[in-house]
Amino acid sequence: MAALLARRSAAAQLRGYAEAALMVAGSTLIGLAMAPHWGNAAVDLLYLPAVLGAAVLAGLGPALFAALASALAYNFFFTAPHFTFRIDSPNDLVTVVVLFAAALVTSQLAASVRRQAEIARTHAARNATIAGLARRLLTCTSEREIGAVSTTEIGALFDCSAVLAGADAHPIAAAPAPARLMPADAAVAALVLESGERAGRGVDRAVPTEWQFHPVRSGAAVIAVIGLARDDGASPVAADQLPLLDNLLDQVALALERGRLEDEAREFARVRERDQVRSALLSSIGGDLGPPVKTIGNSVRALRRAGAGDKALLADLGAETVKVERYLANLLDLTPESDRRPVEIDGVTIDLFQRTVARDGEEVHLTPKEFAVLAELAKHPGRVLSHAHLLRTVWGPAHEGQIDYLRVAVRALRQKLERNPSEPELIVNEPAVGYRLKVQ
Repeated sequence: MAALLARRSAAAQLRGYAEAALMVAGSTLIGLAMAPHWGNAAVDLLYLPAVLGAAVLAGLGPALFAALASALAYNFFFTAPHFTFRIDSPNDLVTVVVLFAAALVTSQLAASVRRQAEIARTHAARNATIAGLARRLLTCTSEREIGAVSTTEIGALFDCSAVLAGADAHPIAAAPAPARLMPADAAVAALVLESGERAGRGVDRAVPTEWQFHPVRSGAAVIAVIGLARDDGASPVAADQLPLLDNLLDQVALALERGRLEDEAREFARVRERDQVRSALLSSIGGDLGPPVKTIGNSVRALRRAGAGDKALLADLGAETVKVERYLANLLDLTPESDRRPVEIDGVTIDLFQRTVARDGEEVHLTPKEFAVLAELAKHPGRVLSHAHLLRTVWGPAHEGQIDYLRVAVRALRQKLERNPSEPELIVNEPAVGYRLKVQ
């Protein structure tokens, strides 16, 4: 696409110079027809419309060419001696110089007007492109749908392949699908997520990858990264197109944040509904079974005091009744309040029920995958969880071998939660085994 655009631009420039030459030639023919009848006094004014036309239609370069050609044509055809570029009369010399100066100023003014019009058209086209992407993203309800629309639209706009990766450097969607990031590509994506700077082919920060990665920001945080690549190996985004790409990525970031908030709201609603159902069931169990069991226990104790019945049978019945009462009491203790106690380790507070994490009282924003890894470790504090277990729990069984995903998430957690990320004390690595959440 870039090569095609370059060829079209070169062809348009040549066409502009040709049109300027034709307009100057037309003015000259009209002047040659007028000069025998009315003299040369008004002929020089015939060239100004040609210069204006070249500036408006083709730009500054063809307009300057038209100005120079007009001065030379007037000198060649209308000043003595004719059909030469030599000028004998001072008056003719002044006329040619003034004609060239007037044409030069006129071309500059007309070209400036044309540039302003082109800038306005460019801004309008860019705004229309941004609005179109935003309109399509509004219909998306999940992260995968947002990724599919974003990569399809941006890939088509820049005529390249596109892949959107989340905050864990794991691909969300790609166009054309499927697209897989190699370990080196995932490492560069993780670098962009961490540094917030562009990296890859065709940018200042050159790294060994075929992709050009750009951060997707939400405020100061990088929540995703988009990779662009062309089959011919050229840079997918030109320098003058970077502002447009940044504006499009802002729309993607808004959509991702909206999707994340909607997912969290739905998850919270599911958890609240589950807890309400569980509380209702436990209350029902306590209300329905508690009184009959208590009545049975009282009856057994009354029979034993009266000395009636089989003593061994009553003793067994009494013991079983006590067990049932204890089981019911334990069930009633399993209220949602027991799940709401946060895990606190070295200034880090992990609230699994509210799905919040704080460091020294300040809330820390985690991506869904980062929170899922931390939550799984927090459910088993002090216990080593294998790489396969964490990958299977967080990413699913199909990704048990993708240890790079887990390393990226753990590195991000350490950057956000550890006092000294280079010497982690919260999330400890057990070489060749897995990770554990260190307890005091």
